[in-house]
Amino acid sequence: QVQLTESGGGSVQAGGSHRLTCTASGYTGSTYCMAWFRQVPGKEREGVAAIYMNGGSTYYADSVKGRFTISQDGNKSKMYLQMNNLNYGDTAMYYCAFGSSYECYAGYWSNDGGSRLDSWGQGTQVTVSS
Repeated sequence: QVQLTESGGGSVQAGGSHRLTCTASGYTGSTYCMAWFRQVPGKEREGVAAIYMNGGSTYYADSVKGRFTISQDGNKSKMYLQMNNLNYGDTAMYYCAFGSSYECYAGYWSNDGGSRLDSWGQGTQVTVSS
């Protein structure tokens, strides 16, 4: 079973930058999809970005395109979310998720709040303030 741990959450000023890290363990195989989601109370979980961990293809929600960058480390055991030009709308609990590679390249990774993905971390809070 895949274990995921998010880190790096905190408070950041509007217009600033911040980076989240997701550390993964317990997986086998070389191709899979990893993604970042976020959720605020009372709203559905939203897919933010995903990365196909073999080919490196990336996918972004329109709300973060051009501001956020998803990446992986050389060992493919860590995934990052670099967030730039943050605004109040980015305040949320951020989660990382893991699933089959098909979910990435078929474009299903964010469907139904990520319900098609198999493993989830506990989340890390990001709060954007003035």
